[in-house]
Amino acid sequence: MSVPAPSSRVRPPAVAGTFYAADPAQCAAEVDGHLAAARATTVPAPKVIIAPHAGHRFSGPIAGTIYAGLAARAKTVKRVVLLGPAHRVAFKGLSTTSVDAWATPLGNVPMDWDGLRHALALPGVAVRDAAFAEEHSMEVHLPFLQRCLGHFTLVPLLVGDADKATVSKVIDSLWGGPETVIVISSDLSHFHDYETARALDGETSQLIELGAADKLDGKRACGHRAIAGALDQALRRDLRITAIDVRNSGDTFGDKSRVVGYGAYALEYAATARLNAAVRNSLLQAARLSLEFAAAHGRPIKPQYGDDVAPGLMAMRASFITVELDGKLRGCIGSVIPHNRLLPDVVTNAYKAGFGDPRFQPMTAEEVARADISVSILSHACAMRFTDEADLVRQVRPDEDGLILRDGKHQGLFLPSVWRGLPKAADFVRHLKAKAGLPMDHWSNTLRVFRYTTESFGAPVAELAKAA
Repeated sequence: MSVPAPSSRVRPPAVAGTFYAADPAQCAAEVDGHLAAARATTVPAPKVIIAPHAGHRFSGPIAGTIYAGLAARAKTVKRVVLLGPAHRVAFKGLSTTSVDAWATPLGNVPMDWDGLRHALALPGVAVRDAAFAEEHSMEVHLPFLQRCLGHFTLVPLLVGDADKATVSKVIDSLWGGPETVIVISSDLSHFHDYETARALDGETSQLIELGAADKLDGKRACGHRAIAGALDQALRRDLRITAIDVRNSGDTFGDKSRVVGYGAYALEYAATARLNAAVRNSLLQAARLSLEFAAAHGRPIKPQYGDDVAPGLMAMRASFITVELDGKLRGCIGSVIPHNRLLPDVVTNAYKAGFGDPRFQPMTAEEVARADISVSILSHACAMRFTDEADLVRQVRPDEDGLILRDGKHQGLFLPSVWRGLPKAADFVRHLKAKAGLPMDHWSNTLRVFRYTTESFGAPVAELAKAA
């Protein structure tokens, strides 16, 4: 299709004065207030953001939580790819505008026409200015972006009836590098009572953290099509997904009889994701307490969790706990795929590593007191494609990849820490087959290998006890 040239026209604000303040000073003050009141986040530099798009008085506190961290990246981020759901005009595929800039009370945001041309060259993407005439799902984000980033260019894409693959390809074409942030606009459940909304939005948040795009629908999130495309890219590109702030209008506006849910989510590269020191210490302390309780009472602990737990601790994650004694392995147990929240998963796996690893006898209290504990947080495992063992070995990244190998009923897993003892990729693969109960020279057309990365950290139990 032919791609139009920019028209030197400006899209005027459609919902200033209704969804957010039309007066420039008031608009800036209200946005700055939401940013200043933002809850602490455990993800400082997400590549992809999911944020709500209701009126600022309703969803502004949740949007402020996810946007506040962008201010520190203002010198780096120069382009925002913004995808939102179409509320007023029905169409197939994705739409964009032909204008030169979008206006808000805080000024004009110029279009990135190089990015738009890339998007418009893809099937299913077209210019439909009429679809944007009264649409709010993207406009309400711009004042937050303007206050956080200052100058940036915009690629606005309205998502109509489009499948996951179409949206994913468009996001892929606009991925860019550190200069580009991708924002997905979506609210969560609509018009339930407060408790029903909390339960439903909690389930939706878990599905998003699991990357379960195919289980999302319009009842869970109005922007589910854009979210699905972003989650598809997240799994392909090894991103870690964290729910940062999930509340509803009953929390922010007061009326709990009929609420709308809002969620803020951060998607970061798993290979470089790092929890802050306080969250790491909380996980290590939980593992220590799990081991000490089991050594003292002969059974696993049943911890209680409050509502003020940091988001990074309660995200859906797979974890492994490694226990070492005098530099030698004493137990290692974990979850291959995420099925629980991180903190309880660590507590459970710590108990199993110390008292349920079939290779070792249960630990004694004296051993627990001298042990070293390591926590590994696994990213979503991604299937590798290869033609033979030599091709597989070429693709494996030493010191970075963890691998899961499966063939029939046989399965083996190596954490990236195993590279310390097996530094060559060929040996890493051969010994992984042996761990799965297969001959080292085994090969078959049914053999499958999955790649993942980890964030790993640890400390001696004695030091953790002193810090408690």
